[in-house]
Amino acid sequence: MRFFRRDNIFLTCSIILFLSSCGNTSIPRPYGYFRVDLPKHVYRMIDTLNLPYRFDLPGNAKLIQRDAKDDKFWMDIYYPKLNASIYCSYKPVKGNLIDLLEDTRKIVYKHSIRADGIGEKVYDHPEKNVHGILYDLKGNTASSVQFVLTDSLHHFFRGALYFNNVPNKDSIAPMSNYIREDVIRIMESFEWK
Repeated sequence: MRFFRRDNIFLTCSIILFLSSCGNTSIPRPYGYFRVDLPKHVYRMIDTLNLPYRFDLPGNAKLIQRDAKDDKFWMDIYYPKLNASIYCSYKPVKGNLIDLLEDTRKIVYKHSIRADGIGEKVYDHPEKNVHGILYDLKGNTASSVQFVLTDSLHHFFRGALYFNNVPNKDSIAPMSNYIREDVIRIMESFEWK
């Protein structure tokens, strides 16, 4: 009889342990990011009388002018749905083109501390007298795309893409690539007046 009770207790404990182990267990999942539905690229030419240049503006971006006392013709190309801006500045060239290009290079390469790599692509459109460089910054940098455009004699235009949040290359990569296509369109459509 004693043997029967011991088997009964063992069997009961085994069943209770078995049933309690069959509950929902937590499975660690990889960290994910929200999906962003990016609209189709649509452009419109901006050609206002007070700017010494014109280019194709992305349809889902807003143009915000930032005229300061000494810095005219500066603007932001703001993407409200992507929480990003391309900060654009304009400087007249007064025999200081080398200094302006060197300042831009220094600003870009300040990101080399966090960058995995920095690529430079030369842009040349002699028919429009527009020449420039597109900088691609890889890694967790504050800015992933920057560019300069000049006619080498009178005009110098610079742009830098920044997101209004902490940079994380994995979370902003689709949006950064999307805006990079817009930057290329801006460079290709750019004209001096």
